[in-house]
Amino acid sequence: MYLVILVCWLIALPTTANDFYKQHGDLKIFYSAFPSSFIPAQVARAYDLKRGVDGGLVNIATMRDLGTGLPTIVSGEVLNIMQQSQTLKFIEIREASTVYYLAAFDFDNQDFLTFKIRIQANPESLAYDFKFQKIMYIDR
Repeated sequence: MYLVILVCWLIALPTTANDFYKQHGDLKIFYSAFPSSFIPAQVARAYDLKRGVDGGLVNIATMRDLGTGLPTIVSGEVLNIMQQSQTLKFIEIREASTVYYLAAFDFDNQDFLTFKIRIQANPESLAYDFKFQKIMYIDR
């Protein structure tokens, strides 16, 4: 419950539409990355998420109809400016009609990161690749 509220809040942050949303055919893809220290400790424990000042979470949610999550295959990696990469290991979170995917990553203060994400609606469909970039700051 707490995580759904957090995810909705993060998606609603004031930015341009291209900063958190991609459209691929009839598939709507919402994404964000944020410090894991933003989530309450009890939520981190409930979903076995790593929480810390130098750790982050990337959130991916796919849907065809707004408000109804779509189970998908999500994979990816995150790279820093030195091209050091971390494989993103996504976990699926289901709450009511919401389905989203979270993956933990580490970062340094003022780290300029590139997230490369791959989405497949099902194993037989073609993959959709996209990337986004974000500067991450350690929350002190």
